[in-house]
Amino acid sequence: MRVVIVTESFPPDVNGVAHCALQTARHLVDRGHAPLVVAPATSAGNGPDALAPCPVVRVPSLPLPGYPQVRVALPSRRVAAAITEHRADIVHLASPFILGVRGMAAASRLGIPAVAVYQTDLAGYARTYISAGEATAWRRIRSVHAAADLTLAPSTAALSDLETHGVPRVRLWARGVDTARFRPALRDEALRRELAPNGELIVGYVGRLAPEKHVELLSGVRGLDGVRVVVVGDGPSETTLRAALPGAAFLGRRTGDDLARIFASLDVFAHTGPFETFCQTVQEAMASGVPVVAPAAGGPLDLVDHGRTGLLVPPRDADAVRDAVLTLAADPAVRAAYGAAGHAMVEGRTWAAVGDQLIGHYDDVLSARKLVAA
Repeated sequence: MRVVIVTESFPPDVNGVAHCALQTARHLVDRGHAPLVVAPATSAGNGPDALAPCPVVRVPSLPLPGYPQVRVALPSRRVAAAITEHRADIVHLASPFILGVRGMAAASRLGIPAVAVYQTDLAGYARTYISAGEATAWRRIRSVHAAADLTLAPSTAALSDLETHGVPRVRLWARGVDTARFRPALRDEALRRELAPNGELIVGYVGRLAPEKHVELLSGVRGLDGVRVVVVGDGPSETTLRAALPGAAFLGRRTGDDLARIFASLDVFAHTGPFETFCQTVQEAMASGVPVVAPAAGGPLDLVDHGRTGLLVPPRDADAVRDAVLTLAADPAVRAAYGAAGHAMVEGRTWAAVGDQLIGHYDDVLSARKLVAA
């Protein structure tokens, strides 16, 4: 099967869309298929693509105003040319909003089936960063997804949002987790002594430091006796958050085995963003054997079994986050039980298993197109 993955983000970018697109390309290659990635050009040029599992076509882009780490693709004929030259059987649109719109238009014009993967709360993103209204953003989302043969939602909450806003032909497709990389055995006592020299409970956040993540909700946790807050990530809110969370350890962006070691060395993972369509970091914490505190909204509703693998709290409620951490801090046995249950829950959610599900969705779309043609 020849697949063109048109993605709004791709490594070296560090985010859920980029990571999922990379894992999808890797799995397709592993299963003997022929993927091609089309993605915005990076500020570093095309050098990083040397490590990609398949060819990558880069489209000219500009940094997003206010968030230069995010690149926005410019109008280009390269998308349609890449789909044509690759002789694509199917087009995979990863979180389509800018580049994906052109990918959808090219697929429609060429008569090639398309699968659109909804992955980000694009309405909230647009409202936050480019001053577009939420209703306007949803109209754009609905337009591109309605044109696709199939839309894949990462969680039941995201699926419900899409259907509520009139998107047809939606099915559930969750995300995988690298259970070989993220595992409890990587817990590092030397790192723990470095982060918490007085033996404090280590509460960690991993993700973008951006307004929609509401990391400032950890302010109450930071003030607890015997607790050390650790923040991993970068983004436009870093300066503000350093002021809001004095005494917290800011480790910057971490990836790969280094990130896995940090995850496994936490006592509690706290996610604060209320707009997650999935929340991969929650799944990575669970794979690492770490109990989770997360908002009872969006993707975490599918991931966290309240009272068994972690605690769900009302969104945007700093007191609730603090109280949940206090509950876990008071009982090491509960933390251990939650961590073990979380690890067991995600053991089978490998990228290989999830990738095979995706190929099944491709096959369904291609079969449906053949029936229509017949």
